Amino acid sequence: MSNDVNQALESAFAGVADNYSGREVDLYPIYKEMREKSPIIEEDFMSKLGVPNIAVPDPNRKTFTAFKYKDVMTVMKDAESFTSGFIAEGLGSFFDGLILTGMDGEQHKKMRSLLQPIFMPNVVNSWRDTKMDPIVREEFLKPLVAEGKADLMDFALYFPVRLIYSLIGFPDDKPDQIKQYAAWALAILAGPQVDPEKAQQARKAAMEASEALYHAVKKSVVEVRASGSNGNDLISRLIHAEFEGRALDDHEITTFIRSLLPAAGETTTRTFGSLMVLLLERPELLERIRNDRKLVASAIDEAVRYEPVATFKVRQASRDVELSGVKIPKGSMVQCIVSSANRDEEAFDRGSEFDIDRKVRPSFGFGFGPHMCIGQFIAKTELSVALNAILDLFPNLRLDPQQPHPKITGAQLRGPHQLPVVWDN
Repeated sequence: MSNDVNQALESAFAGVADNYSGREVDLYPIYKEMREKSPIIEEDFMSKLGVPNIAVPDPNRKTFTAFKYKDVMTVMKDAESFTSGFIAEGLGSFFDGLILTGMDGEQHKKMRSLLQPIFMPNVVNSWRDTKMDPIVREEFLKPLVAEGKADLMDFALYFPVRLIYSLIGFPDDKPDQIKQYAAWALAILAGPQVDPEKAQQARKAAMEASEALYHAVKKSVVEVRASGSNGNDLISRLIHAEFEGRALDDHEITTFIRSLLPAAGETTTRTFGSLMVLLLERPELLERIRNDRKLVASAIDEAVRYEPVATFKVRQASRDVELSGVKIPKGSMVQCIVSSANRDEEAFDRGSEFDIDRKVRPSFGFGFGPHMCIGQFIAKTELSVALNAILDLFPNLRLDPQQPHPKITGAQLRGPHQLPVVWDN
């Protein structure tokens, strides 16, 4: 069964990448020109590139696209004028509309206040040494040491899935079950499609995957609650979470975890791949980080700025607004091109260079404002654990000279597809 499950997960991951990749074009020079000449345009820029929309299509609704840091920052910070509720009707429909990124106002504030403490660094750090580090080293990397070579994207696909599912509280001794859950989660992400012929089939598959995942998660939630929910796992912590006297019921816990899963592996996998490509292309920098591990966090933050996985965010104007002199009517969609804003020369000195020593300034790889990614501390800790373990266990790590040079690609959900490396053993 294991090979079938592996194949299902790998196929689902590749399918999502293909779905969101868009046309194969170097977008960064285009973004630079847009920042200089047309910083805000009335156009659905990403759809023209062939990237599917996470909102329900509406031909009567205008779409604007913003490319500059200051405009993206304005939109991300102002959740009253630029709302996210439309996500509950689009991508959120695969989660019964109960998706944190698709909530606005008081509903979002209360739910986030309930969930936020569970994702803070003190909790995540308690998982680092007890679960994350042992799993990455013992299960994934030490068995590879004697090989002297690998495609690190194979590791990248599986380790975040293994980690987040362990942290959630799923059984550690059922790897095939975990991979099946992950394949379902990725099938949900593939629900939105550009091609109308594929859309109906993909939507049906996404709904079926979402339902299967719901029942699987609900079973675990019920079991954890029945056993006393005394563990340090995410399900137990969600059962005990409380805000203003309000706790979550089993349906809400199940739905939240189900909505967390598609991004939980996906984003970390692609960020890890891009981070390693950027470091392996700069051997002196990689060696510097190997000798000074305090630089690991800076390298991760810079990779998230320089090559964000989620290249754009979308909001909807809740009223008539003006953005840098451009009038945006109520109901219009606003695409914020994160990849462009993160390299804006007005915000980042030499923004088109990868520089882990740059002055710290907020970027948008994990979003910004009220809807900033709630799981970012988990993702960054997973990445730190993985990079530190690789530097410890793989001496003289370098790109495999016998294999094609890895490329970071995709108009959305960016990352490399292969990452062949060798090391001394």
